[in-house]
Amino acid sequence: MTEILTLAQMYDADRLAMASGIPGVQLMEAAGWAVARVLRQGWKPRPLLVLCGPGNNGGDGFVVARLLARQGWPVRVALLGERSALKGDAARMAERWTGPVSPLGPEALDRCHLVVDALFGAGLTRPLDAAAAATVHEINRRGLPCVAVDMPSGIAGDSGAVLGCAPRCVASVTFFRPKPGHLLQPGRDYCGALTVAPIGIPDSVLETLKPRQWHNHPRLWQAALPRPGRDSHKYTRGHLIIQGGGRMTGAARLAAAAARRAGTGLVSLAVPPSMLFPYLADQPGILVRSCPDDADFGAILADSRVTAVLLGPGAGVGEGTRSRVTVALNSDRPLVLDADALSSFAEQPDRLFGRLRPDVVLTPHEGEFRRLFDLSGDKLTRVRTAARHCGAVVLLKGADTCVAAPDGRAVICTAGPSSLATGGSGDVLAGLVAGLLAQGMPAFEAACAGTWVLGQSARAVSGGLIAEDLPPSVGNILCDLR
Repeated sequence: MTEILTLAQMYDADRLAMASGIPGVQLMEAAGWAVARVLRQGWKPRPLLVLCGPGNNGGDGFVVARLLARQGWPVRVALLGERSALKGDAARMAERWTGPVSPLGPEALDRCHLVVDALFGAGLTRPLDAAAAATVHEINRRGLPCVAVDMPSGIAGDSGAVLGCAPRCVASVTFFRPKPGHLLQPGRDYCGALTVAPIGIPDSVLETLKPRQWHNHPRLWQAALPRPGRDSHKYTRGHLIIQGGGRMTGAARLAAAAARRAGTGLVSLAVPPSMLFPYLADQPGILVRSCPDDADFGAILADSRVTAVLLGPGAGVGEGTRSRVTVALNSDRPLVLDADALSSFAEQPDRLFGRLRPDVVLTPHEGEFRRLFDLSGDKLTRVRTAARHCGAVVLLKGADTCVAAPDGRAVICTAGPSSLATGGSGDVLAGLVAGLLAQGMPAFEAACAGTWVLGQSARAVSGGLIAEDLPPSVGNILCDLR
């Protein structure tokens, strides 16, 4: 289930399911059953408080309370608002609950050991009101384990933003497909362990909804992975050119190692003449080319066997790097622009954007992104807008890395562990993406695959990860995928 649905799309999915003949009360019953199952799997019976809101999320909560009470759990319900004000399916589920209902407030938490948050779910667009906010603050203060129905109340479903406050849940149970807020920070941290439960909505509704955002997973791009054949040789597997800088030589070398492990047939470093020997002393399988000026760089790229270019890691910020980027763009080769190749255009981004193409990948971190794009909003919206504006694939790095293509496709990547927060991991990522590009993989798919493989490589390291640990496991991961 790689599709991600916006709030509007999820509402449409519910509507389409009911239009096909599935009663809303049946969907609500199935949602409550899914939450109850997660609770039974995670905890033995204990004093449970279900916080119910005034809408359908609260209706789900009444189902949870009834099902668990029937199985012998000591359950209480605290309701925001009056029971008589409930409408529709939520009112019907409240009628089926025969246990006590108390007003919502911090005092309702007394003597409970586990909380179910069924207040608002993902649809909230404003901060919690006084009673709900006070209760949420008390949940967090006491450190009570809390399980959210759909989404922790106070987390915006489309952005993951915290609207004032929200409970820090140990688990969340959503339905049919996740929403952006489940995967984007900080919402992802508030959700805890996420379960996506089927509740009877048929997958066929996706044909109508046509979602354009996905949770990154190999099934999205696995078919496009380069696969060497019996007649393959080094040039059929791609020739990547990486510009090597004159000071921070490790960045280009890490990228080169990653590109080779990704299967690139040849990787060449184009380096300043004064730095020729430091680069030659490193990996013997890398070709090192003396490249004193733009004319030499252009001549290197003119070789018809060159299939992709990577610029930026350790390149230095300034006119020299800007000029090399121009030469690379003129070569019409697929291109990855990282680090200094992006920062060099911070003062004049339109000079870069006017030349970009869909086979170019930009790989900024948040600081580099802000220097290039004057955009606000959630991460997914910003990266989509940036890709559409500049005409290239944009890979915005972070714990919730987002990749977007100019045509509107986007993924959210959550495979990377926190151990990737170490110097050089971004250079490895740039090398992975460039190496896949060099082998003919389309730019959007290469960016998604490189991000996922990097995360899996980090998970393969038992502890004390440094960037040099990442490339060696890449080959095995790609071999398994193929």
